[in-house]
Amino acid sequence: MPSAADLIFLGLLGALVFTPLSVKLLGDAGVGWHIRNGQQILATHKIPRVDSFSSQIRQTWFAWEWLYDVVAGQLEASCGLNGVVWLTAAVIATVFAWTFRLAVARGTNLFVALVLVLLAMSASTIHFLTRPHVLSWLFALAWFWILDSTDRHGLQSPRARWLWGLPLSMLLWVNVHGGFLFGFVLLGIYWFGSLWTWVTTRETRLEDSLQKIASGHRVGQLTGVGLLSVAASFINPYGWKLHSHIYSYLSNRFLMDHIDEFQSPNFHGIAQKCFLALLLIAVAVLAARGRWLRLSETLLVLFAVYAGLYASRNIPVSSILLVLIVGPLLPSLESWRFALRMSAVDSHLRGHLWLVVATAAVLLIAANGGRLGSSQCMNAHFDPKRMPVEAVNFIEQSRIKAPLLSPDYWGGYLIYRLYPHNKVVMDDRHDFYGETFLRSYLKMVHVEPGWDEFLKFHQIGYLLLPKSAALTTVISATPGWKPIYTDDVAIVFMRTDLNQEDSDRDPSR
Repeated sequence: MPSAADLIFLGLLGALVFTPLSVKLLGDAGVGWHIRNGQQILATHKIPRVDSFSSQIRQTWFAWEWLYDVVAGQLEASCGLNGVVWLTAAVIATVFAWTFRLAVARGTNLFVALVLVLLAMSASTIHFLTRPHVLSWLFALAWFWILDSTDRHGLQSPRARWLWGLPLSMLLWVNVHGGFLFGFVLLGIYWFGSLWTWVTTRETRLEDSLQKIASGHRVGQLTGVGLLSVAASFINPYGWKLHSHIYSYLSNRFLMDHIDEFQSPNFHGIAQKCFLALLLIAVAVLAARGRWLRLSETLLVLFAVYAGLYASRNIPVSSILLVLIVGPLLPSLESWRFALRMSAVDSHLRGHLWLVVATAAVLLIAANGGRLGSSQCMNAHFDPKRMPVEAVNFIEQSRIKAPLLSPDYWGGYLIYRLYPHNKVVMDDRHDFYGETFLRSYLKMVHVEPGWDEFLKFHQIGYLLLPKSAALTTVISATPGWKPIYTDDVAIVFMRTDLNQEDSDRDPSR
């Protein structure tokens, strides 16, 4: 029989692939350039050092998520977008099913764990997207599982030897997503907790002496694991330059202040309110029973709270950490016989055959074009109300080959649909374009004084803009531009002073 964790996995997997939520997973156009980059790597057998998607910039591109791109590119080539959605849904379902199982294993009541995981899941929906960041959730959870188990049970933990697997996992993590930095934060927190215990423990009793010896040994062990993990993080296509690039990116105040996912959460949304509920639960539990926490657990709670409040993109990992740390301190409801009975039964359900069968079955359906027999079960696609689907169809049919300027949040979709026939002027790889380029771009988007300097400097010939954007209104009244296509979502503008070669491709003639 499936356990409660198995049911969470099956329910979440089914909801994400067989319902309109599959379209929501494709709500971020950035997956488009991930797919095309992966397919380019598969075709050339080379990891890119210089960008090939943008028409404006010729500089080094750190494609640090190249390994995810390869997998996504192969899945899209074999199964279409259904395959990419399948991968994301399977990872998300694994993360929250595993979070539930770990919460119960750490002493959280079955029903309390279910409520907390549902809150964490709801808080994380703002980042339920087909992007490599979901793999960082999985890696962070695995690192917590190993570090916490050895911290609580010491050398007697059956997972003590697994610590030496962390550097090996870093080899994958550093080539999948920049969130590998979370791993070093978790490792540093547990290292400091062990160091503190070793330094402050007084050998007044035999138990204290043994604890001090064990803590000292653990400090040495975590130091070795940490050094190996750092060394492993340099095994990437760019070596130490990747670390330098990420540091310059994350320390750039302009970029951090103008990229939405790095903004603090707006608690008016449902997902953010669920995260707020977890924060309030954590504060209440710390006030009432915080003395029962080890130093490493206290530091983890503080880190989770800070990270989640600092940037919305950190909410999923922060929510998971809060569930796992705070859950065991909540009332266990031991007076509920039914709850005890259910917990006892669920603890003995360890088979995962249902998960394997369901995951494989969904992949087979995706490979069959989303069909099960004659029924269409999966239909992953970009939302035509969110993406300029019909406008891009027009551009394809009109055989326009010139570079296109669109909002950065559409750039990945244009790369997916139009590359290599059309290149983009801008997409959401903000670390690649840099502060100077982004400043000029945002001045144009916000129609600030000197807004047209960007268009003149980059000699833009075609614009693909949202119909309701302020820039669209201004361009419509600006001499030298004319609309050649419009629908309820987007408008395509063309410069009227194009050279003869481009005029021959004017679809309005």
